[in-house]
Amino acid sequence: MKAMLNINKALHRVDVDPDTPLLWVIRDVLGMTGTKFGCGMGLCGACTVHRDGQQIRSCITSVNSVMGHSITTIEAIGKTPKIGRQVQKAWSIKQVPQCGYCQSGQIVAATALLRDHPTPSDADINAAMSGNVCRCGTYVRIREAIKQASRELAAQRS
Repeated sequence: MKAMLNINKALHRVDVDPDTPLLWVIRDVLGMTGTKFGCGMGLCGACTVHRDGQQIRSCITSVNSVMGHSITTIEAIGKTPKIGRQVQKAWSIKQVPQCGYCQSGQIVAATALLRDHPTPSDADINAAMSGNVCRCGTYVRIREAIKQASRELAAQRS
Protein backbone atom coordinates (compact mmCIF):
# COMPACT_ATOMS: atom_id res chain seq x y z
CA MET A 1 0.00 0.00 0.00
CA LYS A 2 1.26 3.44 -0.84
CA ALA A 3 0.54 5.90 1.93
CA MET A 4 1.26 9.50 2.72
CA LEU A 5 2.14 10.04 6.37
CA ASN A 6 2.46 13.35 8.20
CA ILE A 7 5.39 12.79 10.56
CA ASN A 8 7.06 15.69 12.34
CA LYS A 9 5.18 18.17 10.11
CA ALA A 10 6.62 16.68 6.94
CA LEU A 11 4.83 14.47 4.43
CA HIS A 12 6.44 11.09 3.78
CA ARG A 13 5.37 8.72 1.03
CA VAL A 14 5.81 5.09 2.04
CA ASP A 15 4.99 1.82 0.35
CA VAL A 16 4.30 -0.75 3.07
CA ASP A 17 1.68 -3.28 4.08
CA PRO A 18 -1.24 -1.42 5.77
CA ASP A 19 -0.80 -3.52 8.93
CA THR A 20 2.89 -2.64 9.30
CA PRO A 21 3.53 -1.21 12.76
CA LEU A 22 4.20 2.51 12.66
CA LEU A 23 7.39 1.92 14.66
CA TRP A 24 8.99 -0.01 11.81
CA VAL A 25 8.01 2.63 9.27
CA ILE A 26 9.47 5.38 11.46
CA ARG A 27 12.71 3.49 12.14
CA ASP A 28 13.35 1.24 9.15
CA VAL A 29 11.66 3.03 6.26
CA LEU A 30 12.19 6.66 7.28
CA GLY A 31 15.42 6.23 9.27
CA MET A 32 14.26 8.09 12.39
CA THR A 33 15.85 5.90 15.03
CA GLY A 34 15.03 7.93 18.15
CA THR A 35 11.82 5.99 18.75
CA LYS A 36 12.85 2.66 20.26
CA PHE A 37 11.59 -0.91 20.12
CA GLY A 38 11.14 -2.25 23.63
CA CYS A 39 8.59 -4.99 24.17
CA GLY A 40 6.60 -5.07 20.91
CA MET A 41 3.33 -5.28 22.87
CA GLY A 42 2.74 -1.63 23.80
CA LEU A 43 3.57 -2.23 27.46
CA CYS A 44 6.93 -0.56 28.07
CA GLY A 45 6.52 2.85 26.41
CA ALA A 46 9.87 2.95 24.59
CA CYS A 47 8.03 3.39 21.28
CA THR A 48 5.77 6.24 22.43
CA VAL A 49 4.94 8.90 19.84
CA HIS A 50 2.11 11.43 19.56
CA ARG A 51 -0.82 11.04 17.20
CA ASP A 52 -2.59 14.40 17.00
CA GLY A 53 -0.97 15.26 20.33
CA GLN A 54 -2.05 12.10 22.16
CA GLN A 55 0.35 9.38 23.26
CA ILE A 56 0.27 6.11 21.32
CA ARG A 57 2.49 3.06 21.25
CA SER A 58 3.90 2.89 17.75
CA CYS A 59 4.85 -0.80 18.03
CA ILE A 60 1.17 -1.81 18.09
CA THR A 61 -0.26 0.96 15.88
CA SER A 62 -0.68 0.15 12.21
CA VAL A 63 0.31 2.55 9.47
CA ASN A 64 -3.23 2.33 8.13
CA SER A 65 -4.63 3.70 11.41
CA VAL A 66 -2.50 6.87 11.36
CA MET A 67 -3.16 8.00 7.82
CA GLY A 68 -4.65 11.49 7.92
CA HIS A 69 -3.24 12.12 11.40
CA SER A 70 -0.25 14.14 12.56
CA ILE A 71 2.54 12.05 14.13
CA THR A 72 5.26 13.56 16.31
CA THR A 73 8.36 11.57 17.22
CA ILE A 74 11.20 12.35 19.63
CA GLU A 75 13.10 13.90 16.73
CA ALA A 76 10.62 16.79 16.69
CA ILE A 77 9.85 17.10 20.41
CA GLY A 78 12.77 19.46 21.08
CA LYS A 79 11.57 21.68 18.27
CA THR A 80 8.06 21.99 19.67
CA PRO A 81 7.18 25.35 21.17
CA LYS A 82 8.21 25.63 24.79
CA ILE A 83 7.17 22.32 26.37
CA GLY A 84 9.34 19.86 24.45
CA ARG A 85 12.43 22.02 24.69
CA GLN A 86 11.86 22.60 28.39
CA VAL A 87 11.39 18.88 29.08
CA GLN A 88 14.62 18.02 27.27
CA LYS A 89 16.47 20.76 29.13
CA ALA A 90 15.15 19.49 32.49
CA TRP A 91 16.12 15.93 31.55
CA SER A 92 19.68 17.14 31.07
CA ILE A 93 19.77 19.30 34.21
CA LYS A 94 18.45 16.45 36.38
CA GLN A 95 20.69 13.91 34.60
CA VAL A 96 17.78 11.54 34.06
CA PRO A 97 19.21 9.05 31.56
CA GLN A 98 21.47 6.20 32.53
CA CYS A 99 21.36 3.76 29.64
CA GLY A 100 18.94 6.11 27.84
CA TYR A 101 16.99 3.41 26.04
CA CYS A 102 13.57 4.37 27.41
CA GLN A 103 14.17 8.09 27.42
CA SER A 104 12.62 8.89 24.04
CA GLY A 105 9.31 7.44 25.17
CA GLN A 106 9.63 9.03 28.61
CA ILE A 107 10.21 12.50 27.12
CA VAL A 108 7.34 12.14 24.65
CA ALA A 109 5.04 11.07 27.52
CA ALA A 110 6.23 13.90 29.80
CA THR A 111 5.60 16.44 27.03
CA ALA A 112 1.99 15.29 26.68
CA LEU A 113 1.56 15.36 30.47
CA LEU A 114 2.78 18.95 30.79
CA ARG A 115 0.65 20.08 27.88
CA ASP A 116 -2.47 18.68 29.59
CA HIS A 117 -1.43 19.34 33.23
CA PRO A 118 0.98 22.31 33.41
CA THR A 119 1.47 21.89 37.18
CA PRO A 120 1.14 18.15 37.77
CA SER A 121 0.98 16.60 41.20
CA ASP A 122 2.96 13.47 42.05
CA ALA A 123 -0.24 11.49 41.43
CA ASP A 124 -0.63 13.12 37.98
CA ILE A 125 2.97 12.27 37.13
CA ASN A 126 2.62 8.70 38.37
CA ALA A 127 -0.57 8.17 36.38
CA ALA A 128 0.79 9.70 33.17
CA MET A 129 4.15 7.97 33.34
CA SER A 130 3.04 4.58 34.70
CA GLY A 131 3.07 2.96 31.26
CA ASN A 132 6.69 3.93 30.63
CA VAL A 133 9.18 1.46 32.05
CA CYS A 134 12.73 2.47 32.97
CA ARG A 135 14.96 -0.56 33.49
CA CYS A 136 17.55 1.61 35.23
CA GLY A 137 14.99 2.87 37.73
CA THR A 138 15.47 6.62 37.26
CA TYR A 139 11.85 7.30 38.23
CA VAL A 140 12.80 9.78 40.97
CA ARG A 141 14.88 11.82 38.51
CA ILE A 142 12.11 11.58 35.90
CA ARG A 143 9.65 13.05 38.41
CA GLU A 144 12.15 15.77 39.38
CA ALA A 145 12.72 16.66 35.71
CA ILE A 146 8.99 16.92 35.05
CA LYS A 147 8.60 19.22 38.05
CA GLN A 148 11.62 21.26 36.92
CA ALA A 149 10.13 21.67 33.45
CA SER A 150 6.78 22.60 35.00
CA ARG A 151 8.41 25.33 37.12
CA GLU A 152 10.31 26.71 34.15
CA LEU A 153 7.20 26.77 32.00
CA ALA A 154 5.25 28.52 34.78
CA ALA A 155 7.99 31.15 35.07
CA GLN A 156 7.76 31.78 31.32
CA ARG A 157 3.98 32.27 31.57
CA SER A 158 4.24 34.89 34.33
